[in-house]
Formats: sequence, structure tokens, C-alpha cells
Amino acid sequence: MRKFTCLLLFLIPLNLLAQPFRSVQELVKRRTPWLADRVVFKQLKIDQKDVFELNSTGNKLVISASGPNAAAVGLNWYLKYYCNRSMSHMGDNLSAVYPIPQVKKSVRVEAPAKYRYALNYCTYNYTMSFYDWKDWEHELDWMALNGVNLMLTVNGMEAVWQKTLKQIGYTDQEINDFLVGPAYTAWWLMGNIQGWGGPMPQSEIDGRKALQQKMMARMKELGIAPVLQGFYGMVPGSLKDKSKAQIIDQKTWGAFKRPDILVPNSPDFSRIAGIYYKEVQKTYGKDIRFFAGDPFHEGGITAGIDLKVAGRSIQQEMQKSFPGSIWVLQGWQDNPKQQMLDGLDKPHVLVQELFGEFTNNWEKRKGYDSTPFIWSVVNNFGERPGLYGKLQRFADEVDRIRKGPYNEVLKGVGIMPEGLNNNPPVYDLMLELGWRNEHVEVKNWLSGYTKYRYGKSNPHIDQAWQGFLETIYQSIPGYQEGASESIFCVRPTLDAKAVSRWGTRVRTYDLVKFKEAALQFAKAAPEFKHSNTYQIDLINILRQVLANDGEQVFQDMAKAYNEKNTEQFTKVSAQFLDMIRLTDDLLSAHPYYQLNTYKTQALNLGKTSEEKKLNIHNAMMLITYWGENNTAEDNLRDYAYKEWGGLMKDYYLVRWEMYLKYLQNQLQGKNMQAPDFFWWERAWVERNLEIKKDDVTKPLYQVVAEILRSKTAAQ
Repeated sequence: MRKFTCLLLFLIPLNLLAQPFRSVQELVKRRTPWLADRVVFKQLKIDQKDVFELNSTGNKLVISASGPNAAAVGLNWYLKYYCNRSMSHMGDNLSAVYPIPQVKKSVRVEAPAKYRYALNYCTYNYTMSFYDWKDWEHELDWMALNGVNLMLTVNGMEAVWQKTLKQIGYTDQEINDFLVGPAYTAWWLMGNIQGWGGPMPQSEIDGRKALQQKMMARMKELGIAPVLQGFYGMVPGSLKDKSKAQIIDQKTWGAFKRPDILVPNSPDFSRIAGIYYKEVQKTYGKDIRFFAGDPFHEGGITAGIDLKVAGRSIQQEMQKSFPGSIWVLQGWQDNPKQQMLDGLDKPHVLVQELFGEFTNNWEKRKGYDSTPFIWSVVNNFGERPGLYGKLQRFADEVDRIRKGPYNEVLKGVGIMPEGLNNNPPVYDLMLELGWRNEHVEVKNWLSGYTKYRYGKSNPHIDQAWQGFLETIYQSIPGYQEGASESIFCVRPTLDAKAVSRWGTRVRTYDLVKFKEAALQFAKAAPEFKHSNTYQIDLINILRQVLANDGEQVFQDMAKAYNEKNTEQFTKVSAQFLDMIRLTDDLLSAHPYYQLNTYKTQALNLGKTSEEKKLNIHNAMMLITYWGENNTAEDNLRDYAYKEWGGLMKDYYLVRWEMYLKYLQNQLQGKNMQAPDFFWWERAWVERNLEIKKDDVTKPLYQVVAEILRSKTAAQ
């Protein structure tokens, strides 16, 4: 009997025997089932370090790791650098590899970064407003594979605030007036807005809470610590009518009335903070170690507040409810304010150098006065489209800090984009820097990236990406908030500066060199016609070519108008509109770039007709006029513009057609009132709250052929 039992054990596949890191085993089954019976996990007995080792034993891959997060990174390292496979926000390349590659020489990688951080508040809306569990499961798998072990997690804070406000005497209606809609939670939690986009139905509040709980459970399994929202004094503007506590009116953020600030270090602050944290514990658990929350974000009013005392009080209340917790603060503009930092217990603080691609506040402020910090990049604002990223600067700056006087307080790296659905090499590289001790030369790193992104090497692709590194991904000095914007998406005017208020249409790279690289990339199309990641990138690259070429056509159009050359204006304006139509055809050729994909996501998340109606309205506002209805202040209009199939032809094209018709009439001496785009945009949203049946879309490679034959692309 004993021999029979031993024989059975011998016949059972290794992966079915007891192994550590069950959560990572499950990840393997979800994403790479072809590897499930070929990988064995082992626990490394190491304290205070994240380490993984890769070995091959027979036909098995052995991943030894210090914990589940390191094990997931080890898996990803093998997938990327042995199997040429990867996940991303812009398509997955995870098809089966047989036989699995051997690790001929043992690999050991130790993370120099204690923290590998992910997510900006804004990411929760520009990318994740309407994520369901399937979306979050993909997201968390990607985070684990890329070594994220600290992640902002603020999806379900409405439930906490609802319970807190009820306990201090608020009615349901008053609570509804404070909470925001599902696409605006970022700016509510940052203390910028209140009430906009709501009211949120109780069913949606409950659903977001349940989703957050499910996310946190999975994160714990994968070794990703959540960063929840702390209490820093933000209160409804109506509290001053209910309380005699000292409350500072925070005035406005753009056209929006901000929530107020309850002055810390007072009995009322302590009482409300205690209620808030008790509700956090009831809803999300007592083992939370990290809390975010930045007082006075983007212009908050500090007059009448002793910042040193306030900071100490905020931290003390956090510690009282969650002993040993760490306050995570954004290094953005002049935050965290030095006076506030002076009052804090610094070992329990983590500052994010938020905008690392342009700032060096860590250096100017002497390691934030020797406070633990992480170096992060934003890379995009509003999840606006565009190929962009200062790749070599990322590697150089992290290396410079590690070799400098503030190395001891550098605790890691982070990605803090306002949206994630763009520029995958940015996020891959940044998070990999958390696992690389040596300085990275990006031109060498890219050769590995292109293999694992597309599945194999190709000379056209390799040459193209080196061209991209010297153009769209170059690391030259200069301030710029995200990628250069598209003239096609500007609210029409002949003297337009940018699409969004803080954006730019200036291209700082060699446009001819970029186009040559783009056309080189397109030459690989026959070999990669079945590669989803290649198709997604090809569309994006050619979209950028059209947007760049559109700039010259626009200049020609403006010149013709100013010279009152009606014939030339008619000709060039028709070409300009055709380029927008061609861009729409290109983007419509893949679901990833279709407006209907976004609409479907928003509608599908809604479980009731009320939720669906709210979701789609929030979704459409956010990507067009954003939310302001004050004609005197339209600051955020097109801040989150998108180049999507369906949106290009139904929104941006129509705006331009209206304007060019107006200009044509002007040239002909006809008096015609200029279009009122402010109200047209708001009316357009109300007319487009349902899924619109797409016209018959052209096959991708037919559109690509048209672009390559076009006059602009051939120049």
C-alpha cells in the first residue's frame, strides 16, 4: 500500500502538490495556462528584501521567491526575456510557447526599490471609472507581474463618507449633495470638487464598496499593499452651517466650489477623524498600513491654519486608529508644504516625487528634508492621446539619486499617470527600474521590449523603435504636460494654441525622422498581421503621423484664409476634413480605439437603469467638456480629449465642419454668426448617451494602405 501511494505521488504533476504562492499559481492559470503544469514555485527564506531566482530543472521552470510579489515578477521576467510574451494596457501577447525555453544559467534578481508604487488619483477616473471585476482582475495581474507592491486604492470611499456623515447629523439628501458621480471621485477626494456628476445611487455606492473589498482581497494575496484615503480635514461646504468648529472656506477650483477644511488639532477634527477611521476599519479592515490625502491640493487656502500643528494632528489621528501607518503625500507643486512637513514623524511619511520627468524637488528640497520618498512619473494628463515619454531620463534620474546624497531616503519608484491606456514602454521601464541595480541604457533595453511586445524580433521594428527613441521618446529638457496635442481635436479657431488649457501643439522632435520610423514600423505589417499588440501600436503610430501632418495642412488653411484666397482655402480645408475622416477610419478599425467600447464599458457596469444613465452621462461629459457649465470659466474643456473612432467623425469633425462653413461664408462676404461651441458641446453629450450603431468599418490594412498612399504620409 505504501509503495502504491508513493507511486501515485510520483505521477501527480508537481504543480498540483503543495506549493507556496497559490495566488501566483492562479495568475499563471488565468494568463498563461500553457505554463501551468510547467512551473514550480519555491519559498526563499529572506527577510526585508524582495528577491526571485529562476532555474530550469528538467522540463520545469523553478521560480524561487521571497514572497508572492517577487514570485510574480520572476514569472514576468521569464515570460518577457525567455518566452517573448507580455501583458499590457494596450493588448496582451500571451500565446502559448512550446516547448518552454530553458533557463540555462541560474538568474537571481534583487529589488533595490523597497516600494514600487502605482496610480494617481486621476487614473481612477480617466482610466478606471467603469472597471468591472474582469477589468480589475486584469489590472491587478499586470500590477503583480510588474512588481507593484504599493497601490492607491480609493474606489469605494463613498460608503465610508456616507456612514461618517450620517453619524454627524447629515441627511441622505445632504450626503448626496456632497458625493460626486462615478467619473469624478478623484477630484472629490483631492478636495477640488463636491457634488458634481451625482447623485450616486445607493446601489452604486454599495457596488463600489463590494468591488473595493474584492480588489483588496486579491491585492493582499498578490503582495500589493493598498493605499486608502485618509482623513485630512476635508468636509462638506455645508458643515459650517451645522457646526461652530473652525472651518476654512476653500473657495473654488476653477468653476467648482471646493469642499472646506476643518482645522486640525481641535475636538471636532478628532471626533470626525475617529468616526471616519472607524468606518474604514468596519468596511475595509484594520490591517491597513498606508493612507493618502493631501490638504490644500492645487491652490487650497491655508490662511488661519498653523501648518506644522495641522500636519502633526492629521498624522496623530491616523496613528491613533492605525498604529504604525504611513502617510503618503504627493510632491506636486509646493506640496507637501515645508511647514507641514516640519511637524510630521518622518519615518511614517512617504512623499511621491510626482512629476519626476520634469521636476527635481527631491534635490531642491534636500530629499524633502530627509523624508522617505519615491521617484515617480506622470507622463500624461487627462489620458490625452499621443506618443510620448522621456525614457532615458527615467533611467538616468533614478540612477543619479541612487548614487547621490539622498540615496538613503529614496525608497522606490512609481508610476502616477493620469491615465494608463497609452505608451506601454513608459510603465514597463519605470517599474522594471525598481528591479534593476545597474544603470539602464534604454536603446539596449528596447531590443528586449520589442521582442516581448510583439513576440519576436524584426529588423523593421527594431529600426523603427530606435527612431522613436530619438523622436517621440527622446529625453530633451523643457517643460511639457504630456504629449503634443492634435489640431484635429482643438475647439475650432485659426489662432488655436492647444486642445486643453495646459497642453501644447508644439512638436519638439524631428517630424521627418519620426515619420520615417513610423513607415519603417509599417513595413513589418505582413509578418505581424495576427499580432494584436502590433496592430494596436500600428494604429497609434499612424494616428500620430496623421496628427503631425495635420498641423501643416492647418497652417496652409489658415494662410489661405488670411490671404482671402477662397479657392485655396476651399481646397485645403477639404483636405483637412478628409484627414479627420481618415483618422476616424483608422481608429475605427480596432475595438481598442472605438468610442463604443468606452460607452459599452460604462453601460455594462451599471446594474440598474439609474446606474447606466448616470455612468454614460458621466463618461461622455468627462471626455468632452469635462463638467463646467459656467460660460465665464471653461478651463477643463477637452482636458481629457480622446482620438477614438466614432468620436473623431461625430464630434471633432462636425465642430470643424461648422467652423469652416462659417469661414467660407466670411470669405464670400456673407454675414453669419460664429458657432457657439460651448452650448453645442453640452447638447452633443445629451444626444449621444446611447450606443450608436457603427457604420461599416474598413479593414485595418485597407486604411493603412490609404494612409501610405496619401500625399501627406508620402511626403
